[in-house]
Amino acid sequence: MKIGIPKEIKTNENRVALVPAGAEALASAGHTVIVEEGAGLGSGFSDALYLAAGAQIARKAAAVWAEADLIVKVKEPIESEWEHIRPGQVIFTYFHFAASEQLTRAHMASGAVCIAYETVELPSRELPLLTPMSEVAGRMAVQEGAKYLEKLYGGRGILLGGVPGVPPARVVILGGGVVGVNAAKMAAGLGASVVILDVSLERLRYLSDVMPANVQLIFSDRHTLLKQIARADLVIGAVLVHGAVAPKLIRREDINIMRKGAVIVDVSIDQGGCVETMHPTTHENPTFIVEGVIHYGVANMPGGVPITSTLALTNATLPYVLQLAKKGYRHALRGSPALLKGLNIVGGKVTHRKVAEAFGLGYHPAESMID
Repeated sequence: MKIGIPKEIKTNENRVALVPAGAEALASAGHTVIVEEGAGLGSGFSDALYLAAGAQIARKAAAVWAEADLIVKVKEPIESEWEHIRPGQVIFTYFHFAASEQLTRAHMASGAVCIAYETVELPSRELPLLTPMSEVAGRMAVQEGAKYLEKLYGGRGILLGGVPGVPPARVVILGGGVVGVNAAKMAAGLGASVVILDVSLERLRYLSDVMPANVQLIFSDRHTLLKQIARADLVIGAVLVHGAVAPKLIRREDINIMRKGAVIVDVSIDQGGCVETMHPTTHENPTFIVEGVIHYGVANMPGGVPITSTLALTNATLPYVLQLAKKGYRHALRGSPALLKGLNIVGGKVTHRKVAEAFGLGYHPAESMID
């Protein structure tokens, strides 16, 4: 099979979907790997390294898209890339379709086979291809939040961990999943006073056994959420509903009760965000202010640390890429229930229920589309 690796062109996206070691594994298995010139530079991988691994280098993105049967990316194809997509071409990447009707309809019209990293799901309900980026984003959320709490950036001017005799900042995390846990570890390690809100008592009981003493675990309801964000210096949105748009937990009117100079980092912005006043931002212009509260909504946070992120992501995705290349998408999906859950769109039809529900589209079970 021919596997194409185009250069990521989303603003300040420096990750690459395949490292040279992955190209070598695919080439050794008899596949052709076509990498766009300069695709790996942002993550520290030169064209020469890909050539040495057995890949081909294409000077233009159009050549990669035209040749490849399987396109492997990091982020969803943006509008300028849509014209390159061919019917029947398999695209394997982060899509987050439920956050964008335009993106969904464009890929339906393309006739492509769209397999989304974020909905590949193990029987344990773990999302193995979302987990590594959630780990990075959770840790980065605290790093970025701490920075924007500085007065220079319009923040309250408070040090996350405080100092002896001065209390630390209060960090409130909405959601106790992978993002929330990694954010809590970072914030607690820096000495902050941390609160995790979650609606699962089972999850809270588990976290009580693994979190340090400066992390409080509180069952989330509307009253509790308002009480906590009113006292917060940093709020981290870490909400995830598998494959669906994130619920708006913080409403527009709620911003008024927050402290001026407080910071919100909404990691769930990829899925529409859990803060009503939030909109996607970029690494170039990461923040905006609403009612004196700093909003950080970068939709590709891990792209800011591309070496770490690329290595973590490709460690997880390569086994699935090898399956798709070896068997073709139909046989690969039949043989892997986890990968089958990643199928979102095929032949113009939506095969993920949450995506269909988000936009009132017809739903077609994935199993019925791979016979």
